[in-house]
Amino acid sequence: MRRSFRTSVLSFEPDEIIFLGDYFDGGPYLSDKEWKESLDRFQHVFDQSQRASKSRLTDIPVHYLSGNHDIGYSGFHSHRPQVVERYNKVFGESNYRLKIGNVDFIAVNAQTLDGAVEGKLTSASWDFIQNVSAETNPLPRVLLTHIPLYRADNIPCGAHRSSPIINQRISIGGPGFEGIMYQNYLSEQTSRRILELIKPILVLSGHDHDQCTLSHSAPNGAVIEHTVGTFSWQQGNLYPSFMLLSVSALSSSPTTNQEGVVTSHLCFLPMQTHIYLWYASLFVITLVLLLSWPTNGVDVLYHFRNLIEFAVTVVGTKSKSGMKEKDEDANYEYEMVWDAEGAMHLIRKGYSKVSSGGSGEVRPTGRGTAVVRPAAKKQTIEESDTSCLVIDSDTSFEQIPRAQRMVKGKTRYIVRRLIRTLGHITVLAAFNVPLYIMLLFKDWT
Repeated sequence: MRRSFRTSVLSFEPDEIIFLGDYFDGGPYLSDKEWKESLDRFQHVFDQSQRASKSRLTDIPVHYLSGNHDIGYSGFHSHRPQVVERYNKVFGESNYRLKIGNVDFIAVNAQTLDGAVEGKLTSASWDFIQNVSAETNPLPRVLLTHIPLYRADNIPCGAHRSSPIINQRISIGGPGFEGIMYQNYLSEQTSRRILELIKPILVLSGHDHDQCTLSHSAPNGAVIEHTVGTFSWQQGNLYPSFMLLSVSALSSSPTTNQEGVVTSHLCFLPMQTHIYLWYASLFVITLVLLLSWPTNGVDVLYHFRNLIEFAVTVVGTKSKSGMKEKDEDANYEYEMVWDAEGAMHLIRKGYSKVSSGGSGEVRPTGRGTAVVRPAAKKQTIEESDTSCLVIDSDTSFEQIPRAQRMVKGKTRYIVRRLIRTLGHITVLAAFNVPLYIMLLFKDWT
């Protein structure tokens, strides 16, 4: 997340950054020491101190919205008010307004809105909303709430939704914990009332961990709500995201045309599972190359030299065959001869037309001792200058041992190849694992 925040979010150099809640895991139940450790981790992940050199020198203002994993629900507040005090001390008040350009961003503590009216935090949230609604000639407003507004069960959430739709669920605490202990969305009555009082042109929410875009009916017209997905893929969303807003600096009011006052664009982070699949494919390719790579390496010059020699040989053969005259009158016969050891030999005998006394008689001619008689011995054949083809009629009794030697040779070759591959993988791991650990700790320190 730290790398994603620095490379994806900060690269836009936004004027303001707004977090929509849930910075801790079980924040209401953490001890002060555990809460401080989680806070340090959160501040480290979303730190701006090591920004790119091209960024502005001043820090970007950051605003926070409380979530149920930070302070819990209304049923929890009456028993542990120090949880809310601990949060407000670090992140500021839970109900506030923020002006960006000529648009008012209204942040409300949604965890308290469906609580008991006599509750201190619940009454404080509704008093804040009433004061906002009492203003005359207000600027266009954007409502910020961690818990989404009410939506009917199984309502479509748009094309960017990747997980199943979550329907409404409200849990009420038992004796000693009166009030809401959990809810997926605000109640229908609370949602309708907050839309009537604040009259927002846009609603931004979180809590659902996945993207959802839908429209609400309000007295001033249809209002779009964007539920922004989680920023971490480890929270059950394989497509983590954040939303980029562009706010108009031109003055306007809720009675004028609101089109173009606030524009939104949903930005997705890289899918983490695709990154892991890419790492796995690279590992498989590396393993295949290590297993199949020649033992002595690939000698490029050697193969290039062989290619040149082959080309020269082909060209030379063609040139010689063009110059050589074909002896069409040559006629050859072969004679089978067996030596004393039982080996058969084919002896080529050349014939040519020899004119003897003007007659066209054809008779055999030999060169030196090339004419071999059927009773010729092996020594005579070896001394002759005649071309011959030798066929051994005896069956080799060493074929079976030779096959066994081939199997053993292949086994030794495979074992050596595996040992060689294991050595290469060890070398690669010895270099890459420390590098990966250094990069990992660089994100954490």
